[in-house]
Amino acid sequence: MSRLAPLLRAVDAVNEAAGRLAGVLAAVLVALVFGLVLARYAFNAGSVAAQEAVLWLHASLFLLGLGYTLRHDGHVRVDVFSQRWSARTRARVTFAATLALLLPFCVFMLAMSWDYVAASWSAREGSRDPGGLPGWYLLKALLPVSAALLFLQGVALALRSLSVAFAREAG
Repeated sequence: MSRLAPLLRAVDAVNEAAGRLAGVLAAVLVALVFGLVLARYAFNAGSVAAQEAVLWLHASLFLLGLGYTLRHDGHVRVDVFSQRWSARTRARVTFAATLALLLPFCVFMLAMSWDYVAASWSAREGSRDPGGLPGWYLLKALLPVSAALLFLQGVALALRSLSVAFAREAG
């Protein structure tokens, strides 16, 4: 496990950076929505591009925050059973669930999004609305990026769980 420590730290660092970026995007999103509401009700003005930017920011912060959330154990789980389990049993269940559920989901998400994103890039897809944002393909590119970040963090979680699950008893 010590040989993998630098790799695990690198995965953590990448997802940490993505999560911090998502945090900045959340603050920008709040400011933009506030500005849109103010413009709408105070000045009776609006902007299609600004409305689409809200969608971009919302999608981006969730997609970039997936691996970060897993890294910080912030995902939803049911602790009804696991709260009574030993750390070793919890680690074994986490390892099995990561291998059986999370990693296949990430591979599926990556596989399903690849052609969708490639088609968007090849067409240099932009907004269909007049005054909308160009470059929708950039936002769509976050789908496989998100799947890859979540996959890498899942591998790191599985390796750490494996280490705890099969650690030798101190004695």
